[in-house]
Formats: sequence, C-alpha cells, structure tokens
Amino acid sequence: MKHLIKTVLASACLATAAASLVAAPAAAAEPFKIGLIVPMTGPFASTGKQIDTAVKLYMQQHGDMVDGRKIEVILRDDGGLAPETTKRIAQEMVVQDKVNVLAGFGLTPLAFAAAPVATQAKVPMVVMAAATSSIVKKSPYIVRTSQTLPQVTAPLGDWAAKNPKIKTAITLITDYGPGHDAEKVFIKHFTDGGGKILESIRVPLQNPDFGPFLQRVRDAKPNAVFVFVPSGPGSALMKQFAEKHLTDAGIQLIGTGDVLDDDLLPSMGNEALGVVTSQHYSAAHKSPENKAYVAAFEKLTNNKMRPNFMSVGGYDGMHLIYAALKKAGPDATGDQLLAAMKGMSWTSPRGPVSIDPETRDIVQNIYIRKAEKVDGQIYNVEFETVPNVKDPGV
Repeated sequence: MKHLIKTVLASACLATAAASLVAAPAAAAEPFKIGLIVPMTGPFASTGKQIDTAVKLYMQQHGDMVDGRKIEVILRDDGGLAPETTKRIAQEMVVQDKVNVLAGFGLTPLAFAAAPVATQAKVPMVVMAAATSSIVKKSPYIVRTSQTLPQVTAPLGDWAAKNPKIKTAITLITDYGPGHDAEKVFIKHFTDGGGKILESIRVPLQNPDFGPFLQRVRDAKPNAVFVFVPSGPGSALMKQFAEKHLTDAGIQLIGTGDVLDDDLLPSMGNEALGVVTSQHYSAAHKSPENKAYVAAFEKLTNNKMRPNFMSVGGYDGMHLIYAALKKAGPDATGDQLLAAMKGMSWTSPRGPVSIDPETRDIVQNIYIRKAEKVDGQIYNVEFETVPNVKDPGV
C-alpha cells in the first residue's frame, strides 16, 4: 500500500513538472547589442550627437526587434581625442557587455585604436564617421557607412581644374590622417587637370588658430584655397576667413563638406555664401527619402538640429546592421553578419549606396554644392552629381 502511494505521488509530481515545463515560455534570446562609441563631449561633440540622434530615429521608425531578437544600443562617450580611451571602451563592451557589433568612431585615430579589438573578438565594426582611406584595411571586420576623404575630394579636384577662374590654389588641411588624404588627392586631381599648387599648409588638430595660416593664404594670392577641417571647427575657420577678407581679395574658398557642416551652417553668417564644397550628403538633397528624413530628424530634436553628413553615416549604419541581421538570421555569428553586409545595397537619404564586397567600403554619389540661401536659411545646394564613386585611395 505504501509502495502504491509513493508511486502515485511520484507520478503526480512528474505530471506537475511536465505541465509546468509546457506552460513555461521559452527562455527569451539575449538582446542583440550594438556598442556605439562616439564623442558626445569635447570639440567633436557635434559628430556624436548627430550619430546618436540618427540611431534613435532609425530605431523609432523601424522598432527594436529584428526577427524576434531585441536590439539594444549601448552608448559610450569617448571624448573624441584619446585613442586609448576608445580602445578601452571597445574592450569593455566586447568583454563585459558582450556586444554583437561595435559602431560609431568619430575620428580616424579612434577607429584605428579599436580595430584590433574587433579583429580579436571577431565582432563587426561599423565605422559611421571616420574617413581616412586606410581604415578598412586595419581589420577584416570593419565595414564603413560614412565616406572616405579621397572619395569626396577627387571630384572637387576635377571640378576645380575645369573651372576657368581657378588656375592656382593653396591647400589648407588639418594635420592628421584624413587631412593628409584630402591634401594628396586634391593636389593630384587639380594638377593633373592643369592647375598649379602654390603652397600646402597644415593646421594642428587640437585648438587650431586659423588666423596666421589664412594670412599666409592672403599674402600668396591664389585663385582658390582648398580646405579640409573635421566636422566641428568649420565655424571658427569661416569666421576667421571673413575677418581676413579673403573673399574680397578674390580668393575662392572650396573644400570638402566638413567645413560647411549642415549642423553648424545655420549659425554661420553670410560669409558662408558662395563657398563650393563636395560631399555625399546635404540636408537640401532633393529626394523623397531625404525630405522625410530631414523632417523626422528635426522633429525628434525639436527643430534644434539639422541633420548633417555624420547623421546619415549613423542612420545607414543602423540600416546595414538591421538588414544583415535579418539576412543572416537572429543567431548569426560575427562572421555571418559580416558576410551578409558585403555587397548590400539600398536607397539612403543621401541617394543610392552599396557596400563594396571586396573592400567593405561604401560606394555612393558625390555632389558638388554651393552655399546659397533657401527660404531665408543657408543650405549646401547641389549643382553637380558624380555617381557611384568608390574610394580611389591615395
């Protein structure tokens, strides 16, 4: 009898346990984590804030789930100036936070610092801002959704060489990787087209005072000065350019779009008018996708920010991650995600873009623009398009 009772009780316990297992939901998959490392403070904070806003906008529009996997973004501020800080944050994100993708990277030295971390951890690293040509070579896990300086600069060098008013030029660039790329590529394309370079000037990355360098430009009297500065210091350069009366001296300012960053352009005065730049994005780009993007971006920031070229690097970076995860599956490894990213193409607010499957770099249109007033505000108005430009290297 006792044996019978024990058997019945044991059977009942097993049945209860089995029922509870059936009723219990399957354990939820771990969130898919994106470690976003950008400068949210310091002289390059504009870059971080633009990318962070674009990331938030993309998630607002497309949700935080991909094929049942929750997407979680972990934002960290690296200050923009110390590569060792960026590397440490990347290591912490990989080891402690167990991120599936690293993303962001406001400047070239910071991307260089994080590259070995991505390689060792076999984690895709989506570069949303930094623009030196060689970045993608630093790790087989790097994919770029921003630009390269040679890619943006070469079309402007060709345009300047064809301009009958520009026979001579001076290059004035920030003294680090992207600036060196821009300087070399502009000189090659401008001189190959018959132009003459009078002088090449380099300005410190940190705390630049452009005044003495612009005075050298004025004294040399070129037809044009080609400028590259990273996103942020353009306002100071434009102010000092006006103070030195270079436009009155007949010197045309041309440069990559960083100098007339859309985010900073509303705060610049009329000194920006007439400046010709080349870039892969303008808030004034005429397409339905961009019109919707600008409106949504400005609404999200209560009309306090206008989206710039850094923002589309972040927005498209999120698109690339979402699309790769959907293609490779919610449990994809880093290598599977990377394979899914290669060769991907889509329509961005900036126009048609794709990821070169061989180089993992972005292919995109480059636009030549002129700063003009539109409805009382200054915008970079595109007047020439060079389609499907790959990074030409240096």
